[in-house]
Amino acid sequence: MTSHSSRRFVIDMYSSRYPLWCMPEADTARIGAALPPGWELIRVTEEADGSGDGVPRAGPALQAALHDAEVYCGFGVPRELFAASDKLRWVHSGAAGVGGSLYPEMLESDVVFTNSAGTHGVPVAEHAVAMMFYFARALDRVSVDRRHHRWDRDGIACRPSPVRELTDSILGIVGYGGIGREVARRGKGLGMQVWATRRRPWGVAAASVDRALSFRDLDELLTAADYVVISVPHTPETEGLIGAAELGRMKATAVLINVSRGSIVDEAALIEVLKANSIRGAGLDVFAAEPLPATSPLWDLENVCLTPHVAGVSPRFWERETELILENTRRYLAGEPLLNVVDKRAGY
Repeated sequence: MTSHSSRRFVIDMYSSRYPLWCMPEADTARIGAALPPGWELIRVTEEADGSGDGVPRAGPALQAALHDAEVYCGFGVPRELFAASDKLRWVHSGAAGVGGSLYPEMLESDVVFTNSAGTHGVPVAEHAVAMMFYFARALDRVSVDRRHHRWDRDGIACRPSPVRELTDSILGIVGYGGIGREVARRGKGLGMQVWATRRRPWGVAAASVDRALSFRDLDELLTAADYVVISVPHTPETEGLIGAAELGRMKATAVLINVSRGSIVDEAALIEVLKANSIRGAGLDVFAAEPLPATSPLWDLENVCLTPHVAGVSPRFWERETELILENTRRYLAGEPLLNVVDKRAGY
């Protein structure tokens, strides 16, 4: 029988709908083994959803588990349960985005909130690079030809050809966080010139960045870049960051890639730009409304590479996520600062 004086650590990361977002039992056991005597580990097996920014359900099993809990690991925490759990001291989200959990009670509390920024960096960066190659090698044109059983070698080998080399092209990264850093590393490895903007001061510029810019220099980046990768978190400051004016500054040969959140880009303005062929194309993994409505013009535009919010999918997710939780558990027990602490007021 569990002692009422035990300290409670709750793991709510089970999903039959998305098995890749379900923490393996062996990883749960590793976390339990890292807890000293006097702690109780509870694994909630109600359905969780790791696909969003932390707007989870509040079922009866979770409600019971969170009663008197000190630590909670899930995909965000339900507002009504957070407000009723006065013993919580640390909340961890398996998602990078945290907007759904930044309600007033969370903002006003002294509960430490950590997220999983960085654990998704490698697959999302590789997804962005794949979208760059999709347009650089004219795979968009070839895909259309294939549907029509058309062998159009001349259309690819013509002058001017839609084919480009990534080497020496300018990669513009809007948001140099965990994902932006991984995109930059891969861009440099491909011989690209890397420009990047970030909200916070740079200090010493990163080795993978040729030009380190502030958000005030966004127009300069958009005007120069051949590939623009959006990797900023969704905050009130970044919502609608890329609108008609910003899209209008991009080169006619440039490609926009959004692997962040759909709300960062004015989708209606982007559709008009794509219809007019004012830019080379767009690689989109995120959208204003998800699932993308069947009526959206984006489905039928030939200069769009569209994927259903899967850039972060990786069979190695739990390898990174569990190590992050274990390290933060060690730090929490030792009274040391945690990794990936969310700036609640900034929104990431």
